[in-house]
Amino acid sequence: MDTLSMKLKISLTFLLTLFIAAAFAQTGNRKYAAVKTSLVPKIDGVLDDEAWKNIPIATDFVQLQPSAGVHEAHDERTEVKIMYDDKAVYVAARMYEKSMSAVAAELSARDSIANADIFGIFLDTYLDRINASGFIVSSSGVQFDAKYSQQGNEDPSWNAVWYSATKIDSQGWTCEMRIPYSALRFSEKDVQTWGMNLIRRRRFANQQQLFWNDIDPKKNGFINQEGEMTNIQKIHPPVRLGFYPYASAFVNHYPYNTAGIKNTTSSIGGGMDIKYGINAAFTLDLTLIPDFSQVQSDNRILNLTPFEVKYAENRPFFTEGTELFNKGNLFYSRRIGGQPIDYNTAYNNLGKNEAVLSNPSETKLYNAIKFSGRTAKGLGIGVFNAITGTTNAVVQDTVTGNTRLVQTSPLANYNIIVLDQNLKNNSSVTLINTNVNRFGKDYNADVSAFLFSLNNKKNSYNFSGFGKMSNLFYPDHTSTGYAYELGAAKTLGNFTWTFKQDLVDSKFSPNDLGILFNNNFLDHDLQFIYSNYHPKKYFTSWYIYTELYYSRRYLPTAYQNFNYFNELGLTFKNQLQAYLDLSIKAAGNDFYEPRVANLMFIQPASQGTGITLRTNAAKRLSGGMQYFYRAFNTYGAYGYDARLYYSYRVNNHFSFGQDVTYSPRVNNTGFATLDSEGTNPIFALRNVQTIQNIFKVKYTFTSTMGITLRARHYWSKLDNKQFLNLASDGNLTEIGLAKFNHNVNQNYNIWNVDMLYSWVFSPGSELSISYKNSSLTNILNLRNNYFSNLGDTFTAPSNNNFSVKVLYYIDYQDLRKRKHS
Repeated sequence: MDTLSMKLKISLTFLLTLFIAAAFAQTGNRKYAAVKTSLVPKIDGVLDDEAWKNIPIATDFVQLQPSAGVHEAHDERTEVKIMYDDKAVYVAARMYEKSMSAVAAELSARDSIANADIFGIFLDTYLDRINASGFIVSSSGVQFDAKYSQQGNEDPSWNAVWYSATKIDSQGWTCEMRIPYSALRFSEKDVQTWGMNLIRRRRFANQQQLFWNDIDPKKNGFINQEGEMTNIQKIHPPVRLGFYPYASAFVNHYPYNTAGIKNTTSSIGGGMDIKYGINAAFTLDLTLIPDFSQVQSDNRILNLTPFEVKYAENRPFFTEGTELFNKGNLFYSRRIGGQPIDYNTAYNNLGKNEAVLSNPSETKLYNAIKFSGRTAKGLGIGVFNAITGTTNAVVQDTVTGNTRLVQTSPLANYNIIVLDQNLKNNSSVTLINTNVNRFGKDYNADVSAFLFSLNNKKNSYNFSGFGKMSNLFYPDHTSTGYAYELGAAKTLGNFTWTFKQDLVDSKFSPNDLGILFNNNFLDHDLQFIYSNYHPKKYFTSWYIYTELYYSRRYLPTAYQNFNYFNELGLTFKNQLQAYLDLSIKAAGNDFYEPRVANLMFIQPASQGTGITLRTNAAKRLSGGMQYFYRAFNTYGAYGYDARLYYSYRVNNHFSFGQDVTYSPRVNNTGFATLDSEGTNPIFALRNVQTIQNIFKVKYTFTSTMGITLRARHYWSKLDNKQFLNLASDGNLTEIGLAKFNHNVNQNYNIWNVDMLYSWVFSPGSELSISYKNSSLTNILNLRNNYFSNLGDTFTAPSNNNFSVKVLYYIDYQDLRKRKHS
């Protein structure tokens, strides 16, 4: 499991389960006695400062990959020194190599290590073996930092202000770090011991990953297998107060060519983020008038399912420091500032000559705050609040020119409160409440949940679950729904298993601040996995995974589906990874595809098989392929997904890559439209052809400056061959053309370009310049040639957006120094 995220691209399989369930009483943890210093080293990557003399060395790292438990060779050893003063922790590391050419050193943007060796330190400042902060540097000087929480969640969007420098020389490479206490949270004690581990990755040495304190892959968790840094004396948490003011300029052009609407608009704005450490444990994050214009464009698709599309969250404020708020899966942050709740009402009750002149697709976010932290007794407290403004559509009389406003979203407040208590054996209980209050005619929503995760002392078994309740408060009534989950798992050893039962009634709805695709089900899920981390001949590791999934509709009770999935995963000694999949789906009753209540569609049985291959990412040319084929038992239907992707590193500055997926569906059956009365679903026998093509280019000037370009073309063609009637028993029957002969084909084209120049001109401060180009067309006339469709995206009306943003970091401690100097 890739736990340092796609940004880091480090295959840390020690976090395979990574939901750290046990603070097991580990014996034999290594200890490092840190030294307090009065000499401050210069952070330049050269380890010749007087301050580093006579500091004890941490060495003898142990492999996790490719051969777990193997100690590092003497001529390729790692030597680390750690000391501290009243303001910061200092780290010096020497990574020995037999030659300079053995050091991978590709440059990349911050938090995107790419193909480079790394060194890093993980600090668990409360020694709870549950929460930690990670500070990692690549051999090319690129920084990566992340937060780690109890359930193994990693927050790579967390960014702290700290300092580092690296050097590559004839002996390998070196690294120096200065981690100020403003980047950490710790208690006020005269003598402290922190949890600590150190990591080194050697890309050219078969992707070696080594740790100072040995990580056993058969044990559940990572932070609970840390060592300790002792002898930390008389340090005091500083005032943690940082200001991040920004200024931005924005120009947008779209050829509306419509009276009353400007083709080109521009604006100049500003705002501020504030981070305030209220005390040693708790932090307040506040954003005022945020600007998200430079986040990556969504990967929009032609959605043929009855469910909404869940898009990734790319806005930093909603991804950083949200581990507490994500507990219970009740927080889908795209609801905040998303599509207005009454977006479609603008098109209702239009007059004879009226047309919608404008209808904003997003609500305006005024401000948002996060308050979070954990007490010395293990109580985590989180409070989140956001306010979005009133949104109106403009409707115009095309004859008189008069306009009127239609409210599509009222002023709204979004709130989350979390209490998360750590218990013995890394167990926990959690209370969470989400609330949406709309100041208008629309309903309000409230969802509460209780979660628990209990582990035995040996960290070998886990019992977990939750209970949830939702209330939707309408003007004339309240709708209340319930959900629960119960689960048990074996979490230690080569062989592990998990069993879960989930029940959601027909009224449970967390979707005002969360996301749930459907309710009214009773599901059972059983998973087995056997892993071998010490194969003798051809592999470095392999596993077999099996899953059985059975689902019923809750009320009125009815069978829905039964699925079987099996996967064999292999990692060869040359770091080639292979995965072989087998999937069997029994015929099922689909109560959602008809889009009409009290109807079902009998989903035909199907069988699928697939293969995935991934090459060694350390090679100049790397990539992989995926192929998954599925055959259905009716109409001779079949489909497959074929994906090919690669990345080519021209040099340590310049690289490019491409990711192409082709997904045809032949003789597919599914919902097409409703009949003329709007009461009965019309299905279709259809062919669907989808191609997604993503091209990326990256040029990095230095470890703090670079430019990226991402171009995405998505084309999906829906060709209805025959229309079908859905009978009351769930079967399909043919409809004659005389009864239904409508053209509901779709030829759907999307084009997006995201180009970003970024320069971190000082720690925490950044200049960014963004250009975006996008177009969308959806027509009934089908175009069969891919390149013709690609060409259409260039001739279609496109939206062009250019923005410049300057963010500057101001540390309160620096202001105090200037005041008293």
